Amino acid sequence: MDNHDADFSQLMSAEGVVPLSQEKKPVKSSGTADEQALEARRMAAVAGQDEGLTTGPLNWLNPLDPIEWCHDGVQAGVYRNLRLGKYNVDARLDLRGSSAQAALSELLSFVKECMNYGIRTIMINIGKGDTVRSKGNQLKSYLNLWLPQLPEVMAFHTAKPQHGGRAGVYVLLRKSDEARRDNLERHQKRR
Repeated sequence: MDNHDADFSQLMSAEGVVPLSQEKKPVKSSGTADEQALEARRMAAVAGQDEGLTTGPLNWLNPLDPIEWCHDGVQAGVYRNLRLGKYNVDARLDLRGSSAQAALSELLSFVKECMNYGIRTIMINIGKGDTVRSKGNQLKSYLNLWLPQLPEVMAFHTAKPQHGGRAGVYVLLRKSDEARRDNLERHQKRR
């Protein structure tokens, strides 16, 4: 405080003016969902988001609703068997408790690795979310948005209760080129 401010303060106190008490305002934590979403959008804008997949805010699904999607051209019987959990799960990805950003990077690397090994059916564990804002339900909402955009994914559906129910998702991946060739050769020999 310089000399002018001190003189002013003395003058005001002589007149009976009392300064207002300044209460400390609560400091907003840096980990709020809005700030995290904003940071994710900034990172996506700077680095370029993979394949147009977003980790930004979206409308959350009802936690009790199943998620499902089927690519055009997938046979009804194949999709029905996936939906009923009749295919053996060849690989599992556990995303329980992951942030959206971490879940997206794990999902992309896991799908690429599964394609390299020729794995067709995978299961993704997201955790059961009982409320709209729960971590499991948020991951379910993001998966419902991301999976149809991945070219390797042919179909997905919420798991059956014996395989985790709402906490899991069956995913059917595209056949690798090698498996497609083997299948073609096998069926051509019959003719």
